[in-house]
Amino acid sequence: MTHVNDPEVIERLLRTKGRWAVVGLTTNEWRAAYDTSLYIRDRLGMDIIPVNLPGDTVHGEAGYTKLADIPASKQPLDVVDCFVNSHKVGPVVDQAIAAGAKAVWLQLGVIDEAAAARAKAAGLDVVMNACPAQEAPRLGL
Repeated sequence: MTHVNDPEVIERLLRTKGRWAVVGLTTNEWRAAYDTSLYIRDRLGMDIIPVNLPGDTVHGEAGYTKLADIPASKQPLDVVDCFVNSHKVGPVVDQAIAAGAKAVWLQLGVIDEAAAARAKAAGLDVVMNACPAQEAPRLGL
């Protein structure tokens, strides 16, 4: 079955202050994750946690190499925002489920129907092929 984003879920995730783990957020200013994560933190008021292979600090926020490395003091994860290729997002969604995240947000162009179905079956909210920095202005945020 094809995933269809629920506008009420999108609005709730964007309006409810929370902790967003941004997977694929690096110090590369040319990547979409760089500016979008600033928007999520500075405009929407969310806490962000960078997750990238070297575990680099980004925007002054301590980074981690994988979701499982994020300490209990920074839990729970409200949203795992996925800036990874579609063919690599499945394992990230599985990590989000294992970490007890409440939602996964797959960015524009990131599509994995099977991963979305696994997340939904595990009780997570799912947004796919959408960007919070594009959705929020539509909601007046």
